Amino acid sequence: MSGGWRRDSSRISREQRTVAQMVRLYCRHAEGNEELCPSCHELLDYAVQRLSRCPHGERKPYCQHCPIHCYRPEMRERMRRVMRYAGPRMLWHHPVAALRHLLRL
Repeated sequence: MSGGWRRDSSRISREQRTVAQMVRLYCRHAEGNEELCPSCHELLDYAVQRLSRCPHGERKPYCQHCPIHCYRPEMRERMRRVMRYAGPRMLWHHPVAALRHLLRL
């Protein structure tokens, strides 16, 4: 996986795992890549870093509702594209992660 994050049950760690699943799903299905392409790898690393430095910590809101926009505009648009594609498909490919994310568990 991307460097810098542990596998535990904290909210930030779960969001990092969910973002990783979404980016991989997008890269594999929307772009047709077998492996994570350099562009998607860059986006994933950036997202993981941003999540690990979130000033809200465990009380983090959804990024789209956050008063602090910590993503650069270009990266924010790229992540929006990934989420638009992968979000609806997460229920099929990663149902537990999708439900957790939707229910904010």
